[in-house]
Amino acid sequence: MTQPGRHFFEDFADFMGPAYLRYSFTKGTANEVAFLVDALGLHPGMTVLDVGCGPGRHALALARMGVSVVGVDIAKSFVDLGNGAAEAEGLSARFEVGDARSLGFDGQFDAVISLCQGGFGLVGRTEDGAADSSVLDGMVRALKPGGWIALSAFSAYFQLQHLEATDCFDATTGVNREHTELRNETGERMPVELYTTCFTPLELRLLAERAGLTVEGLWSVTPGDYGRHPLTIDRPEFLLLGSAGDLPVRVGLDTSVRASE
Repeated sequence: MTQPGRHFFEDFADFMGPAYLRYSFTKGTANEVAFLVDALGLHPGMTVLDVGCGPGRHALALARMGVSVVGVDIAKSFVDLGNGAAEAEGLSARFEVGDARSLGFDGQFDAVISLCQGGFGLVGRTEDGAADSSVLDGMVRALKPGGWIALSAFSAYFQLQHLEATDCFDATTGVNREHTELRNETGERMPVELYTTCFTPLELRLLAERAGLTVEGLWSVTPGDYGRHPLTIDRPEFLLLGSAGDLPVRVGLDTSVRASE
């Protein structure tokens, strides 16, 4: 059982360690980073904040391209893995323990990312969405004027289509409780409950606009297959691109919801 004041993800991170990077959803880093570089216009010398960075797979990939990255995660064991990798390669990336709901940055970054249910989709949720809003507000505060945000979130449409017999979806909060099993480096097994917040495209748009962002793109994506895919009920995640300030629109926005592509 998770100790009071400790996020459940810290226990998972302590148990899994490097084995986290063996899970299939972590294998699409090259595609995901390439898409972000194009969509956000990233280049060497720019600064990026990665919220809910885990062991730092996106942050490290960006740092290898000359981008200066700070990663924040609530799990110290993952932060230690990220710092160890950055030090070993001499990369311009650093990782620190922090809660996505109370980010302490102010106008420091050209772009802020939160991917794969990182700092945004795993913080827990109330009926008024306060936790989600606090994460997004902190991300926006961290931006330089005119900065960009890329945020992925799990699709409520997809989740409801693929509920397992042991899942429990809370229609009031949009949180799905999943019973599953994790394995660590030595093959030990740990039964867990995962709590993932799910969203609709309209909800993401409203949250972004409330935080002061202009929504420049909103697509349906699959880990390892990021792209400007039309919104659909058949992909597991939505990817939102938002800008702070008056900027020319870089990408097209398809707001239709389709049953298939």
